[in-house]
Amino acid sequence: MSRLTDFYKKYLAGLNKYWLVTILFFLFTLLVGDSSLYNRYAYDEKIRSLENEIQRYKREIEQNRKKLQELQTDKIGLEQFAREEYFMKEEDEDVFIIEE
Repeated sequence: MSRLTDFYKKYLAGLNKYWLVTILFFLFTLLVGDSSLYNRYAYDEKIRSLENEIQRYKREIEQNRKKLQELQTDKIGLEQFAREEYFMKEEDEDVFIIEE
């Protein structure tokens, strides 16, 4: 207990007790609990990450929607897609797959 009293006398004795309580309150508020600064920063970072992921998925959905529209309207494009993605071929053709 003498360490605590020595610390108080050395560093905190000059402070008004109201200021000391106010400082401790702010430190407690900022560092402890669910609404601490660290937790708020972590939550904000998670929100930004999820918003970026939402934007990425929206762009991907739009690209897929355009591709689907193109495949539904263009017979030549559908045939090319089937050949490239699913290695489909006609009766008299041979397919060679070259892996890099």
